[in-house]
Amino acid sequence: MNQVTEMTDRQLAYVVFRLSLGVNILIHGYGRLFGPGAGTFASKTMTEFAVTPLPRSLTYVFLVTLPLVELMVGTLIGLFTRAALTVGGFLITALIFGTALRSDWAAVGIQMIYSITYYLLLVNRSENRFSLYTLLLSKPAVPSR
Repeated sequence: MNQVTEMTDRQLAYVVFRLSLGVNILIHGYGRLFGPGAGTFASKTMTEFAVTPLPRSLTYVFLVTLPLVELMVGTLIGLFTRAALTVGGFLITALIFGTALRSDWAAVGIQMIYSITYYLLLVNRSENRFSLYTLLLSKPAVPSR
């Protein structure tokens, strides 16, 4: 395999990985916002955090905001990749914190997979050739004379 093909394969792998995460997170947010609604999602999920020392009001605000942040991260991961991955990484860290306080180790394990995904996408961002950001930044070719 030649060097150009290897580079293109890495870039294609990156876009597939990034899109997979973006769709996943987008659907998380969309389903919670436009399914039962953010308030219903937050109220239902609040019961799971009753055993934690987290303040109820802070937990509720986080849970009401979560679907919107997920929707934004999933939507913007191809345009503002670095910022969206950073916000998503901090978001999953907050989720891991709350889930660990509940001692739900199976869910923490799944969330750690998301954490690794954010890490891998951030650390390999140099492969981010195929994105809305690079499309918008690409300059049109100047015709030769």
